[in-house]
Amino acid sequence: MKPSLQGELEVDVEIKAPPTKFYHMLTAPQDMTKATPDFLQGYSVKEGDVGSVGNLITWNYVLDGKPQVVTERIEAMDPKNNMIQFREIEGDLMKELTSLLFTIHVNPKQGGSGGVVKWHMAYERINENVAHPENLLQMCVKMSKDMDEMLLSME
Repeated sequence: MKPSLQGELEVDVEIKAPPTKFYHMLTAPQDMTKATPDFLQGYSVKEGDVGSVGNLITWNYVLDGKPQVVTERIEAMDPKNNMIQFREIEGDLMKELTSLLFTIHVNPKQGGSGGVVKWHMAYERINENVAHPENLLQMCVKMSKDMDEMLLSME
């Protein structure tokens, strides 16, 4: 049987910051670059209003020690439920993936302060020689921790 080129990966990251504040940082590229300088090196707005559906942003970032570029579009937002969805549309990632969709939910922690960031990636690899993008998911975990740290230092 031929292996599927489509895949899904997800991870939960516990945070101490309030879920709404974390969600708002996800919609503010200037704050994300400040919070995660080891990963996000810069950005430029290509189209639309920052932090709104249809917004196109090109990011300069570092993955596995290598400088990369990606352009993504905000596909959906649900501020009431702290959910945002990004689709990668061009850049270095698209050399190995034909599609990549991130869905991020920031949920309140049950019975306590803080929350849980659920990163979900749905993707399709260009062929079976391309590895599943676990390294990208690990970058998301580290970025979440850096963002949480910055939010806590601002309280």
